[in-house]
Amino acid sequence: MSESAESVRVDSPTRTREERRVLASTLAGTTIEWYDFFIYAQAASLVFGPLFFAPSGGFAEIVSLATIGISFLFRPLGAIIAGWFGDRLGRKKMLVLTLLLMGGATTLIGLLPTYSVIGVGAPLLLVVLRIVQGFSAGGEWGGAALMAVEHAPRDKRGLFGAYPQIGVPIGLILATGMLWLTSSLTTEDQFLSWGWRIPFLFSVVLIVGGYVIRRIVEESPVFQEMLNRKAHSSAPLRDLFRSHTRNVVLTALIFVAQNAAGYLLIAYFIGYGTSLGMARSSVLAATVTGAVGWLVFTLWSGGLSDRIGRVRTFQIGYAALFVWMIPLFLLMQTADVLLFTLAIVVLSFGLGLSYGPMSALYAEMFPPQVRYSGVSIGYALGAILGGAFAPTIAQALVKSTGSVVSVGVYIMVLAVISTIAVSLVREPRGVDLQA
Repeated sequence: MSESAESVRVDSPTRTREERRVLASTLAGTTIEWYDFFIYAQAASLVFGPLFFAPSGGFAEIVSLATIGISFLFRPLGAIIAGWFGDRLGRKKMLVLTLLLMGGATTLIGLLPTYSVIGVGAPLLLVVLRIVQGFSAGGEWGGAALMAVEHAPRDKRGLFGAYPQIGVPIGLILATGMLWLTSSLTTEDQFLSWGWRIPFLFSVVLIVGGYVIRRIVEESPVFQEMLNRKAHSSAPLRDLFRSHTRNVVLTALIFVAQNAAGYLLIAYFIGYGTSLGMARSSVLAATVTGAVGWLVFTLWSGGLSDRIGRVRTFQIGYAALFVWMIPLFLLMQTADVLLFTLAIVVLSFGLGLSYGPMSALYAEMFPPQVRYSGVSIGYALGAILGGAFAPTIAQALVKSTGSVVSVGVYIMVLAVISTIAVSLVREPRGVDLQA
């Protein structure tokens, strides 16, 4: 697509309406996907240990948190399969399929009998459904990111690409809000007995809405033009690793620190805060507040990257994460709700700046024939190395060292790794996405 053609496409009123639909679709879809994914992570921190892993005794909480990471191991498989079909058949079809897979698995978790009812079958079924969630998440992000970025004007790719990104904090807000609401309206016994199921069953409502929105969106214009030119790859995975292995590795390493720090907010801080003696409702409220900050800074940083560059925006974000890690845990250790909340809100600045520009950066690093595969696999591998077992590692570090500051050091090391990785990328802002 030439520069002039792109300008005509962008300035057309009809195309502008379509762009709005795309932004709404990618935002709604990723919000629902990540609501489903996060509601499991938070339930694993709060209730799955005693309900599904009781035989593990004192290690039930660690085993429960470890199941969060199991799903990440299957995200590359989802990324490979969705990437192959996405590069061959289109972004839109895969987005609808991944939405239905994720929502179906989440709803079934809400219907599962516990260990006290069916014994070992309960944790086995729980893990299987978590694997389905992981498979779906592996294919979801790449398609949503590309739909947004490939519909965007050249000088607004960072901003457009931030829309599927803010689905993460919005999904976290919804998941945490639903847990807060159900735990507030039920007694402790009621919540453990049936209250925790309500947020999972609520996914049915979200699926219907997301499905309708995604069905009305047109296919990515970049993919459509690639079809018109018959330029798609017959073997995108082979071509990806033959010519773009370096970029796959870099995309994975760039994501490591952000994902690890993000999963502390998503899954670890809730359990940690309650272990300090703070009320569950207060900790959940602090998490929601932090997620709002994450949302704001993610959207802002997407636009910022259109002005100062993707690489520079990432570097600022990771510097902020590095500097804040030790103060973060020192404030949390006070067990003061206001200081606990402040610690998370400041953390959200670094989380946002290291997440908002990601869709645009990754899309600009790969040619269209292998783009879906490249961004999806890189993202999935980064999630395994970063967030998959971050809550479990954090819990184990605290148990072995006796100090939560060790968790901060762990994230600081990852921040250095991700900063080096993003610094090895030649600034791609504004490249031709058809090249």
